[in-house]
Amino acid sequence: MKEFDLVIIGGGPGGYVAAIRGAQQGAKVALVEKRKLGGTCLNWGCIPTKALYHSAKTLSTAKKAAAFGVNTGEVTFDLATAVGRKDEVVDKLVGGVGQLLKGNGVEVFNGAGLIDGPGRITVKRHGEGEEMGAKNIIIATGSEPAMIPAFNIDRKNILTSTEMLDLKEVPESLLIIGGGVMGCEFANIFARFGSKVTIIELLPTILSTEDKQVVRTVAKRFKELAVDVLTEVMVESVEATEDGVTTRLKDGREFKTSKVLVSIGRSFNSNGLGLEELGVELDRGSIKVNDKMETNVKGLYAIGDVTGGMLLAHVASAEGGVAVTNALGGNDTMNYDVIPAGIFTDPERASVGLREKDAKEKGIDVKVGRFPYAASGKALGMGEGDGFCQIVADPGTDKVLGAAIVGAHATDLIGELTLAMKAGITVKGIVETVHAHPTLPEIVLEAAEDVHGEAVHKISRSSKTRR
Repeated sequence: MKEFDLVIIGGGPGGYVAAIRGAQQGAKVALVEKRKLGGTCLNWGCIPTKALYHSAKTLSTAKKAAAFGVNTGEVTFDLATAVGRKDEVVDKLVGGVGQLLKGNGVEVFNGAGLIDGPGRITVKRHGEGEEMGAKNIIIATGSEPAMIPAFNIDRKNILTSTEMLDLKEVPESLLIIGGGVMGCEFANIFARFGSKVTIIELLPTILSTEDKQVVRTVAKRFKELAVDVLTEVMVESVEATEDGVTTRLKDGREFKTSKVLVSIGRSFNSNGLGLEELGVELDRGSIKVNDKMETNVKGLYAIGDVTGGMLLAHVASAEGGVAVTNALGGNDTMNYDVIPAGIFTDPERASVGLREKDAKEKGIDVKVGRFPYAASGKALGMGEGDGFCQIVADPGTDKVLGAAIVGAHATDLIGELTLAMKAGITVKGIVETVHAHPTLPEIVLEAAEDVHGEAVHKISRSSKTRR
């Protein structure tokens, strides 16, 4: 029986990063993965959706090319080719992960991991089992789309996000149940591909955790794309028929569409690991951990989606680093105060830290600065005038408490404000940092200036007051 210092079960962005981190620190590491290296994010989530997002973006740009003086003729789209490109991107990255693991001396086992007891694991594959020992174990098995029985998901016409990524033909019409991040991303993609899209949302607004101005900008673009958004409505039934899917709402309305995407909820992959027998504390399927990523069982850690925390790939990777440090005798804790997040609609949305609406609800005194893309020379030159950057600051310390950006490359621009928060840089510090011209980061600079009413390319509140 092989013995390891560290065994990780699950090869997603939490698991494979943890494996490499462990190997870098000199540990003998094994990684167990029953499907494909890279996990959900790389194979059925983050990466493939962004590949299709950029196909949709390219199609949209081509259709607007004449405005830039570029005459392309009739623009057509082939989803099968776009999906083929998506698969090539995924395969290349999966292969890259395998090479990284091999290069760092991580031994990879393809199969399902079962924890037989403290420090004992069996990898089951092809009806056989291989035993191994581990001083410490990290569970990184992730999550998958929730299979809600009431929606009769058949993976043919009533789909989860996984099946949506492999469609070879653009559905004439698509109804999306759930107006959260995933629902809105797919709505943007398939509306641009040519589907007639309808979003059904139970809550009063799509993207319900976002500030109103962010939602307003995204909703405006959906309206331009002829995406129908129905809020505060409940689905009564979803049934596949010979010619598509019939969806009935509680209020009596009925929709007949080619496909339905169910984008509500995730289920945690904690079954079949032997956790109950070990006495591991669970909460509705998620594994309970402390800020050291430790479970209640000594030598057993858990990271990523399966812990039920922030379901973000970069959070899983960060948690993996913390778990490895502690498993190998160090002392580290996970801090969630400064975590950026993005939504790949068009325009993109990104945020970090405190939202303005949350500050108001909690009675926190803040100063807010905003600057529109429409006042940016670079953005207008790109034909990307929609959106804004918003900075929420502490009036006493002048430190950045949070930020939101909606607009072109928002998910890239949020990095500057994330670093500012992490490093404790003040709004004044951002203002005093020279930003290159003409660039999109100038939007961040002027939003910071606007916190104190001093944005050069915006009629400021202080100027209005003086008048």
